[in-house]
Amino acid sequence: MAGTVNTYRRVIALTGPLLPLLSFLARLPVAMSQFGSVLLVAETTGSLATAGIVGGTLSAGQVVFGPVLGRVADRYGQRPVVLAAAAVNAVATGALVAGALGGLATVPLAAVGAVTGASVPLIGPLARTRSVALAHRAGAGEGVVGAVHSLEGTLDEVSFVFGPALVGLAALVAHPAIALGGAAALVAVFGTAFALHPTAAVTAGAGPKAGRDVAAGAGAGAGAAAAAAAGAAARRPARHPRVVYAVRGSLLLQGAMFGACQAGIAALTARLGVPGQAGVVYAAMGVVSAAVGLALGALPARIGLRVRWRAATAAALALSVPLLFTDALWPLYAVVTVLGAAYAPHLITAFALTERVVEPARLGEATAFAASSLVAGQAVALAACGRLAERYGPAGAFAVAVGAAALSLVLALVTRVPAARPHPAAPKVFIPAQQTASPEAAGTPEGGTPGSPYAGR
Repeated sequence: MAGTVNTYRRVIALTGPLLPLLSFLARLPVAMSQFGSVLLVAETTGSLATAGIVGGTLSAGQVVFGPVLGRVADRYGQRPVVLAAAAVNAVATGALVAGALGGLATVPLAAVGAVTGASVPLIGPLARTRSVALAHRAGAGEGVVGAVHSLEGTLDEVSFVFGPALVGLAALVAHPAIALGGAAALVAVFGTAFALHPTAAVTAGAGPKAGRDVAAGAGAGAGAAAAAAAGAAARRPARHPRVVYAVRGSLLLQGAMFGACQAGIAALTARLGVPGQAGVVYAAMGVVSAAVGLALGALPARIGLRVRWRAATAAALALSVPLLFTDALWPLYAVVTVLGAAYAPHLITAFALTERVVEPARLGEATAFAASSLVAGQAVALAACGRLAERYGPAGAFAVAVGAAALSLVLALVTRVPAARPHPAAPKVFIPAQQTASPEAAGTPEGGTPGSPYAGR
């Protein structure tokens, strides 16, 4: 226990205590907008079909444009990208509320939903990218980098538990519009604060000059032909290793498990006459998942990512099978809660694998792709499993979750995972500032690389 606390103290020393708080509050709108848009449109139009269309276009916008925002952030830095995205997203979310309350037709309302999804400012992936960059620049070991992934994964899990819970509470005591209005305010305030935090300097981006600078440097020593070749190579990104695409597929299947479980839980609680319990059951799963994810930071670095990936997917398969035989409320609570213990380890390991094998200059885009894969799997499965649950009962939806878990395990077993980083981590750069972390906090011995210049801010 003490070792785990010390590890997370090192992480907080790298990021400063304010950054995780800001990033958490800025993540909440992402978790609130999907569920909130469906509730709001269903409330104002009386049509679940219209609500599904608007929610679907919101998810589609995030899936399609998330990687684009990640790529732009890698190139130009997080600060301008997050500032612009947070502003657009706040306005679009407000427009979605106004349009729903004003009786806007389905097509324009769906268009507003698409803009809302497309402008989601990617706080989760970019916070993870930023924290990893801080760890590498401080010369932190793999144990601290692993704890960064655990902390970020836990913040994701907690936000996706509290986000829908806040929406449900607002809908219960007032109106879903209050929840979405709150989401617009949160993204405007805390998305902006995340963008302006001093740690954004470590992800300033390569900028459009990168290729020209490389070409100029090569030209000084090897002539114009070598300069042109170097510039072209700098502008042409290398293909990711195969494991990156396997991990994206695994996250797509993880999202399918989420969507299938949501549909199955909703169907079973409705059949039992307690539909209001669906959100509580799902929240219980999320709480356990978050707790296990936080504990994952205690695992020693010698337990490699390949072993973790296989163990997490095997656990997800084994723990999801009992869903097929669950037909009462308290057994549902028990099975779903235990299943949550497998979710966070898989998500954390998947993002850690992505960070391990991609080029550091493309990490924002890669983590955005990973997050989009998760959202896409959840959206497709939720739409498909709703119909399966109507036709075959809750077991029809839960069977999709079990099948997705099985395929994810197969991917983990057949994919070759590099034993070491194929690309060097970011250089150990010290940026002068008023305060620095102690060598101990940075995870380095006395006299080693200085800690994060942003500690304490």
